[in-house]
Amino acid sequence: MPATRDDNSVRSTAPSKLVPANLARTRPRQVAVLIETDHSSGCSIIQGVANYATKSCDWHLLIDPRDHEHRSALPEGWRGDGVVARITNRMQLEQIRQRSLPVVNVDDIFTSQAGCAAVLNDESRLAKIALDHLLDRGFREFGYFAPPSTSYSKSRGEAFAKAVEAAEYQCRVYRPGYRAGRRLGWLEQQRRVARWLASLPKPVAILTIDAYHARQLAEICHSIEARVPDDVAILAGDSNELMCQVTPPPISSILVASERIGFEAAQLLDGMMRGEPAPKTPLLIPPRGVTSRQSTDLLAIEDRAVVQALRFIRKSAHLGIVVEDILREVPISRRSLEIQFRNYLGRSPVGEIRRVQLERGRELLARQEYSITEVALACGFANATRFGVALKKETGKTPRAFRQELLSGKKRESLGI
Repeated sequence: MPATRDDNSVRSTAPSKLVPANLARTRPRQVAVLIETDHSSGCSIIQGVANYATKSCDWHLLIDPRDHEHRSALPEGWRGDGVVARITNRMQLEQIRQRSLPVVNVDDIFTSQAGCAAVLNDESRLAKIALDHLLDRGFREFGYFAPPSTSYSKSRGEAFAKAVEAAEYQCRVYRPGYRAGRRLGWLEQQRRVARWLASLPKPVAILTIDAYHARQLAEICHSIEARVPDDVAILAGDSNELMCQVTPPPISSILVASERIGFEAAQLLDGMMRGEPAPKTPLLIPPRGVTSRQSTDLLAIEDRAVVQALRFIRKSAHLGIVVEDILREVPISRRSLEIQFRNYLGRSPVGEIRRVQLERGRELLARQEYSITEVALACGFANATRFGVALKKETGKTPRAFRQELLSGKKRESLGI
């Protein structure tokens, strides 16, 4: 195997719109992207870096170089100008430091490194999005699943546990009693997870570190005859379409803004290569929301009338329904419906209709083939103006501005989902 792998390198020749003429270079900037192409999230981050390079800079990208042991590493003899990296171990960190190059890290295993900037997923925001999704479905028992590993940090689990506890619930974290890096046989790992699942109160909603482990958890639930989502609801902490779609039942997932993370990292590196200092604090990018699938499609609420009303709203909100439509479907008085919605969800039936409509609207705005008017009508709004007013009240942004941030990733403000 060759010492480096540069057959995936990409060159952008578009003239820079950001670099002043007096700083123009005679050769493209050489930028290494030390991010594995083995995972969908890594590929999305790389795509974001490439988008910035193509639109804004004259860069030559060295993508995912590997050493003779197939580890992500800078090639010997490579003369570059900057690095975007997912730094996951100290050896990699030291190798990058020895080159004395501007570096932007896109992983939170090693943070607060002197001279190294960071663009990271906002884990606190992810935790809130995950918890809100599960609370909206009536869950009041929660867990977090991430087997000990050196390939990811503890920040996602810590943020979720903190969010759950702030809402005055308990988060039961998977702690199997062995250190990260220890090798366990497949059967032993299955047994430990099965024992943990059996110990949890039901129904329970579990956030997993990523989609791969969400699939693992679903398989173990199947082996012990725990029903998903009736006994155990599963929400993946990132989105991998293959893992989420092929798992029975399909897995709900958090839409981490990986492509935007890559774009922002490249933009930050561009400034550092032109002499700007590295920011002292990480730039945090919030997730784009949740893709809801069958693994969390359960309303863990005892009141059958409320469950019936919620299912009707989720099925029909895009048709522009009002509270009177709910009352024709559900045998309950308007006052009782209002009281029960406040008790279980903390909002009115009208608020729930609007929430479901805007959730659909945010998803559709990410699809360029729909005009804003078409998005508004598909969500149940009478026209684009009413949709715009509702979205701006919820997020502080117009539909056009919200779509631009989703698609381009050029602005650094929070998406406000």
